[in-house]
Amino acid sequence: MSSADHLWAGWRTQYIDAVSKDPTPLRPNESGSLFERILALDDEAGMVVFRGVDVSVVMNAYPYTNGHVLVVPNVAVADLGEVAPDTAAELWSTVTAAVATVRAAYGAHGVNVGLNLGVAAGAGVPDHLHVHVVPRWDADANFMTAVANTRVLPEPMVESWAKLRQAWPGIGGVAR
Repeated sequence: MSSADHLWAGWRTQYIDAVSKDPTPLRPNESGSLFERILALDDEAGMVVFRGVDVSVVMNAYPYTNGHVLVVPNVAVADLGEVAPDTAAELWSTVTAAVATVRAAYGAHGVNVGLNLGVAAGAGVPDHLHVHVVPRWDADANFMTAVANTRVLPEPMVESWAKLRQAWPGIGGVAR
C-alpha cells in the first residue's frame, strides 16, 4: 500500500452518531455521562475491570481487539485541562497499570495508548475523556474491519473482563 492509499473505518460513524444524538443510550432514565452510568452498575454488569479513588478501567463495548480497555475519570471531564492534579496523577498511573495488565493477560507484543479529545478528533463520548489501552501483536494486521465491516474477536467480552481482572495488580495479579 502506498502512502497515498487510505483505509476507512466507516462503521465508527454509526457508533459516534448514535452516542452523540442519544446522550443516554445505556439507561434513558438516568443522568450523567455514559461512563458515569456504566460506573453506577456493578463490576460485572458494567464490565468494570478496576475501580480507583478517582479513576476506573472499563471494557470497551466496541473493542478493536480482545483486551481493549478504557481508563476513565470517575466523574465526567471533557478535556485534559479540566482534570484535577490528583486525578491526573491517578489517571496516568492507572494507564500504566492497564498497559502492564493487558501485556500480562494477553502476552501483547505492544500496546496502543491514546485519547481523542472532542468530536473532531474522533471522540465517541466527547463529554467524558477516556484513554484507550489496546493490546497489539507482531503481524496483527487485521483488515477485516476496514474491508468487510467486521471485527474478529475470538474471545467473548465476559471472558476478556475476567482475564483482565485476574491479571490486574491487587485484584488477581501481582504488582509490576
